[in-house]
Amino acid sequence: MPLSRITLRRGHDAAWLAALSDSLHQALVEAFEVPPADRFQVIDQKAAGERVFDRDYLAGPRSDDWVLFEITGGRPRGPAVKQAFYRRLADLLAIAPGIAAADIMVVITSNQPEDWSFGDGLATLLN
Repeated sequence: MPLSRITLRRGHDAAWLAALSDSLHQALVEAFEVPPADRFQVIDQKAAGERVFDRDYLAGPRSDDWVLFEITGGRPRGPAVKQAFYRRLADLLAIAPGIAAADIMVVITSNQPEDWSFGDGLATLLN
């Protein structure tokens, strides 16, 4: 039950954003052990100056097309699953909408089922 927050520069059209969303979801399903119907994403488009990032830190060079994916992933996944997800996401985003691997940053956070409420004022308790 991940929640994905995607932060990128402002100015992309609906088709580009749909391709971004679809590629992320496909990578989550194929490599991060997420059910196909489990899709929760928030896309934040920021103006110039509202994203501050090092263009060369630990990868790069990064361009103005740098995208941050923050995945709140529920249960923890092991290093092999995470690495497979990073690779699959980069591969899919290169195809559609066409993002360079150096422009993709991913941060994964895990939490517990009781940290989620999907509605009705109730914690989500999974057996």
